[in-house]
Amino acid sequence: MPTTTTQGVTVSVTTNYLPDYSSPAQEHFVFAYKIDIRNDSPHTVKLLRRHWYIHDAGGEVREVEGEGVVGRQPVLEPGESHHYVSGCNLKSGMGKMHGTYLMERLGNGQHFQVDIPEFTLMVPYRLN
Repeated sequence: MPTTTTQGVTVSVTTNYLPDYSSPAQEHFVFAYKIDIRNDSPHTVKLLRRHWYIHDAGGEVREVEGEGVVGRQPVLEPGESHHYVSGCNLKSGMGKMHGTYLMERLGNGQHFQVDIPEFTLMVPYRLN
């Protein structure tokens, strides 16, 4: 499970290929990813924005950014976690994602970026 910690905030990722929502004949491969964000810092933090880079093995790179995650801007007290599930589609069945979250320390209003570790998206039969 890819995991990284930035300024006391740990981000871990797990992924799943979703064959029921995919159509390989039409070059449409759908993946879900679960993100776990844990605040191990001494500060209360709020997730303000996300910024993703999605790389398809065919060479396409997409950039996605916006407020919060799945419609929320979670606030995490020290020791708390937030989990969410989202997804993306690829044309080739293989790719990777990585990015950052923009966070705010609520005590002093300081903004900082938290790295989202790079993770692979791969159709299981391509692993053989």
